[in-house]
Amino acid sequence: MVNDGGGLRWPQLAAIGLVVGLVSWLGWRLYLNAGHLLGPASWVSAVMIVAMAVLVIGAGLPVRRFLRGEARKPLSPIRAARTLVLAQAAALTGSAVFGWYAAQVAHTLADLDLPGYRSLLWRLLALSVASLVLAAAGMLTQRMCRVDGPDDRDHR
Repeated sequence: MVNDGGGLRWPQLAAIGLVVGLVSWLGWRLYLNAGHLLGPASWVSAVMIVAMAVLVIGAGLPVRRFLRGEARKPLSPIRAARTLVLAQAAALTGSAVFGWYAAQVAHTLADLDLPGYRSLLWRLLALSVASLVLAAAGMLTQRMCRVDGPDDRDHR
């Protein structure tokens, strides 16, 4: 729980993505200037990242049901806290991984005439989008875990 209990915010995730993207871009620039090419990217990785996003949302649904009074079974406070930490970890990971792949996309766009870079571009774009989906799933699940105080409900 960050921000004095307020949770993660989108500007924080954007900053993380930007910092990781800039550092990655510089690292890749050094690597590419040494005469290397970008490595392969896998469609399976994009599918796995999206699967993680689905699992994070799935973990948040029981907490959401409990908080709305729709649950049939009691919910352990430890499980709810772990779900919140999982959601925040997913959001942070998604934003960092997005920066990593966005840097590779930038280098791929600059060298599209190299053999295999057109197909690599599509895989890297898929990985970038999947990373954003993971970040969004983390933020959504964090919201599902939000417990409003009595004052918060009156101001909505």
